[in-house]
Amino acid sequence: MIHSTALIHPDAKVDLSVEVGPYAVIDGAVTVGADCVLGPHVHLTGNTVIGTRNKFSAGCVIGDAPQDLKYAGEPTRLVIGDNNVFREHFTVHRSNSLAEDTVVGSNNYFMAHSHVGHNCRLGDHIILANGALIGGHVTIHDRVFISGNCLVHQFVTIGTLALMQGGAGISMDLPPYCIATGDNGVCGLNVIGLRRKGFKAEQRQELKRLYHWLLSGGGTMSDSLERARREFSSAAAKVMIDFVAASKRGVCRHHARRREDQ
Repeated sequence: MIHSTALIHPDAKVDLSVEVGPYAVIDGAVTVGADCVLGPHVHLTGNTVIGTRNKFSAGCVIGDAPQDLKYAGEPTRLVIGDNNVFREHFTVHRSNSLAEDTVVGSNNYFMAHSHVGHNCRLGDHIILANGALIGGHVTIHDRVFISGNCLVHQFVTIGTLALMQGGAGISMDLPPYCIATGDNGVCGLNVIGLRRKGFKAEQRQELKRLYHWLLSGGGTMSDSLERARREFSSAAAKVMIDFVAASKRGVCRHHARRREDQ
């Protein structure tokens, strides 16, 4: 199960079921759970805890030091859940302080050359396409899809079931269910994602009305939120309203027209 050219530190905690490919390196503070698979030239380093059934393709670097000039070598952590796929040359960094971990949830798919920065907190069932770059301190909720070569600025939050079109860049928070386009714009709802998650037509229509109320209407956001709380009471609507109300960076606003679900 372990290739003869792999280097595993004697202090590393590696389950006996783990497969380790040629020239892979596992450093001493790493813990690897059952049934993980490491391809060639994978490097697991830092104070990193990895769950079960994760697959690392060739050239992944997992748990290296944060790209932060303030970092002074503290034994900070990266925690990874279960059933994730990390494709070729994916990178994720441990946190920059002992007070907070970098956290990757479960059942995520990270395509080739994508990157997750220090102190990020990622949920479950997230997809990062090739070349997507996630800055430090970003929070990504469940079932988000980030397309190829997207850019996410540090400290941004992305809500559940949101989607970023290819090449989009955001430095403001992306509300749940929305599609990001261009620079800090949204262009409607992630209808396909909502359908796949089981949202009925009437639920999608309610979210469409709420979207226009909050993100493409006139007036101040505080007034729009106050009215929205009176008009919309479903659980899904409350998720979007609470997200927008809690945003400290401001949220992406309506930027272009597109066909939406009827």
